[in-house]
Amino acid sequence: MKFFIDTANLDQIREAQELGVLDGVTTNPSLMAKEGITGRNNILKHYVDICNIVDGDVSAEVIATDFKGIVREGEELADLHEQIVVKVPMIRDGVKALKYFSDKGIRTNCTLVFSAGQALLAAKAGATYVSPFLGRLDDISTDGLNLISEIRLIYDNYEFETQILAASIRHTMHVIDCAKLGADVMTGPLSSIEGLLKHPLTDIGLEKFLADYKKGN
Repeated sequence: MKFFIDTANLDQIREAQELGVLDGVTTNPSLMAKEGITGRNNILKHYVDICNIVDGDVSAEVIATDFKGIVREGEELADLHEQIVVKVPMIRDGVKALKYFSDKGIRTNCTLVFSAGQALLAAKAGATYVSPFLGRLDDISTDGLNLISEIRLIYDNYEFETQILAASIRHTMHVIDCAKLGADVMTGPLSSIEGLLKHPLTDIGLEKFLADYKKGN
């Protein structure tokens, strides 16, 4: 399972990279704005800055919602850096753009996916990644993990190469559950990854080991 961090914060990205388990980054206009990154040129530069920190894929999102606009923005993003994956919304013109990019050899991440049918269309169109938003489904009392399970079954049935990128991860148990279900990638805040480190018995055991060591010295 690949670990992506969902942020535009360079310090958090560096911290995750230094941990040694980071495989990539996802971000979006809202996360950029949260870091005070506004204006097209500043946003494009920030994507390059992220690519220079991490070794893996960096999803960069288009703003346009029409086919020509998505293609124009997507090609501009793809030209920024070889690690860039163009993030395309799950809409009619987005699906058309996924096919266009696939034919051109440009890697894509189909975002804002909330149903197995949408995920099927994205895979048919040649998306590199599909991003089901399980946390947002949980927010409206719908089982987001069930969606991951449905997509995994469909993709395995037909041997689609599109990778399931479990998005809108809110906490560490989301990570564990997605790993059990066979999601190829998870993306979430740094806290959801660091939470995997924690267990009270580890802390207690380490404390005892250190105490016993001090007794003997």
